[in-house]
Amino acid sequence: MKNHDAFANSPGDPPPADLSKTRRRDGERTPSPKRKETLDVLFDGKLSLFQSGTGYRFSLDALLLANFVTVKRRDRVIDLGTGNGVIPLALADYYPSITVTGVEIQPAMAQRARKSLNLNRLNNRIKIVMGDVRSIDAILEAASYEVVVSNPPYRKPSSGRISPNRERQIARHEIKGNLNDFLHAGAYALREKGRMAIVYPAVRSIDLLMTMRQARIEPKRLRMVHSFAGVEASLVLVEGVKGGKSGAEVLAPLTIYQHDKEYTEEVAATIAGARIELGNPGSRA
Repeated sequence: MKNHDAFANSPGDPPPADLSKTRRRDGERTPSPKRKETLDVLFDGKLSLFQSGTGYRFSLDALLLANFVTVKRRDRVIDLGTGNGVIPLALADYYPSITVTGVEIQPAMAQRARKSLNLNRLNNRIKIVMGDVRSIDAILEAASYEVVVSNPPYRKPSSGRISPNRERQIARHEIKGNLNDFLHAGAYALREKGRMAIVYPAVRSIDLLMTMRQARIEPKRLRMVHSFAGVEASLVLVEGVKGGKSGAEVLAPLTIYQHDKEYTEEVAATIAGARIELGNPGSRA
């Protein structure tokens, strides 16, 4: 499968891939700056979602997280910082028996996520809630979910290149909540022994693991993500258990690209909508 995104990052940078494809009815395959919103397809057209044409658009890390997290039959799942709702859509497709709640602080993004639920006829299984993870107790009851996922803002407010687009600023930088806020919100939402999975820059792995433990979410599964084999990791996927015992399983690394800049078999399958059984990357669930 060929690379359909604009990977211009150096090895070690988090993959910024916009993996959605604009529907052909627009006559284009990529968003136009003149359009405020696009209707895009996911999983080779199986799902559709609305996204901003100029603001935040989902990337590969969201799909990697959805594929990584452990979900069981009839689990109640919550996605903290759901954005356009891509993770709830993916999880609802993977697991027909679960329900998912997405929490999003930005009204326009929450509205687009709700429109996508209507379009995909998933209102009975996915709910989008407007709210701030820093005030999680005002949004939901404590210990009401078996699984939490989060793809939180990666960057500190003053670090890196800051987009002039406010929606992108909030999605990428810790303006409306930092790592500690998201992890403590996850701990509040989880039942005892519930699971929380998060994707984060590999360079901040120690911060992530320490903050998880401080929030009583013991890291149990870890997987490094590399742009190419033989280069430093760009992302880390970690799943922890609330009140769990110490001891973690470190999975085989995940590589995004082959040497010819095509996606690896596992990543290509993930983008197409296959759920990979991690620990046995050659299998399909």
